[in-house]
Amino acid sequence: KVVGDMALFMVQNHLTEQDVLERGHAMDFPGSVVEMFSGDLGQPYGGFPKELQKIILKGKEPLTVRPGELLEPVDFEALKEELFHKLGREVTIFDVVAYALYPKVFMDYEKVAELYGNVSVLDTPTFFYGMRLGEEIDVEIEQGKTLMVKLVSIGEPQPDGNRVLYLEFNGQPREIIVKDESVKATVAQRVKGNRENPNHISATMPGTVIKVVVKEGDEVKKGDSMAITEAMKMETTVQAPFNGKVKKVYVNDGDAIQTGDLLIELDH
Repeated sequence: KVVGDMALFMVQNHLTEQDVLERGHAMDFPGSVVEMFSGDLGQPYGGFPKELQKIILKGKEPLTVRPGELLEPVDFEALKEELFHKLGREVTIFDVVAYALYPKVFMDYEKVAELYGNVSVLDTPTFFYGMRLGEEIDVEIEQGKTLMVKLVSIGEPQPDGNRVLYLEFNGQPREIIVKDESVKATVAQRVKGNRENPNHISATMPGTVIKVVVKEGDEVKKGDSMAITEAMKMETTVQAPFNGKVKKVYVNDGDAIQTGDLLIELDH
């Protein structure tokens, strides 16, 4: 995962190994890469490359012991109670362990499950692209129980924006009303950052803005967190490259961004 995150980061930004070594002090590396070089995943045989570690950590002191030695014991009963109140349903030990390991990913999954049900029963092409007219798929809804689903036709859009899907479940006709998401939304053209302007803090990968930490007029110091972005489950903390003042913020929480989009403009 870490190697993949770093590879994507370098490919998206057209970076070579030498670029990272020479200009890495001004780059916001993926969170997983920072965590690994911090020692959060343990110590590799022979240690980390010292020069690269300093560049990635930007002054942060790495761990020198097994990270598990510093962790507080997990209270699984308390975690189970917390999860029960968040989800409003009975939780299993699998839910608790998944939440303990990956709290954000687990809650994101629960939101999807609440909206669409158990999508894990769908095959990969159907999950990503939907069904084609006349297509029939087999869905194993539980062990030993398979449902044959066929998409017969799709109704015209209704005034309320919904459509009626006509399907067959094991040969029996069924109608399902769904919201029509096929209308293309107007995509806002975002301002692109100037790579030659050190005051421009731009997106390094396409993804989503999870949280904007600063606002216009804020004073920031070098290394301060200004925003958190996510791309393909890879979180990146956008840090201030120098001491300065936030001149303008170009994005909001939840915004979709592309590589090179201007996120924040600073002023010395």
